Amino acid sequence: MNNEERADLIAQEMVANLNYNVLKEAAETEKAHLLSLLFKALAFSAEKHTKQRRKDVDKTPYINHPISLANILAKRWVIDENVLCAAILHDTIEDTETTVDELQEHFGEKITSIVLEVTDDKSLEKSVRKQKQVEHAASISHEAKLVKLADKIANVTDIINMPPVDWSNDRKKDYFDWAKAVVDNLRGAHQGLEKDFDELINKENSFLIVL
Repeated sequence: MNNEERADLIAQEMVANLNYNVLKEAAETEKAHLLSLLFKALAFSAEKHTKQRRKDVDKTPYINHPISLANILAKRWVIDENVLCAAILHDTIEDTETTVDELQEHFGEKITSIVLEVTDDKSLEKSVRKQKQVEHAASISHEAKLVKLADKIANVTDIINMPPVDWSNDRKKDYFDWAKAVVDNLRGAHQGLEKDFDELINKENSFLIVL
């Protein structure tokens, strides 16, 4: 190898190392940004839901629910920061005093828009809200569908493992049937999440039928 060839090889190695370092630094920066945003969303959601509890016998802190959504998504390699943050914040407008402007100020328009897509209008009767969820499921954004899938998986899991204290088997079955109707209109959004939901619902429906 002559000096010119050796110089070219050294130059190529330097470029390769530079590109690697730049990419590594960019990846670390992106990871730090994602973690910072997630912790910000967790802190915001925890504060907003601080006085709320789930309906199980232990009155589990409500914040466990949005955390569960984010965990369900992450396990299925959904790592879009907008989706994860929207999952953590998905009940803030619907179930707390959080305003749209407040959410936009802290998390921007994209995350807020996803949250709004999965937010029910509490001025409507519950039966109407449930029907609208079924009807609108097919037309919401892909990001909102992912949040909605995770929400249904989390709720079904909670009803199976730590149900509301006053729920009969018939009421559980009604919820499962309704949740499936919503998920059926979300089909095609994420095969893995849909599989997780189907396995849960099929197993539990079989158990309830036996009872």
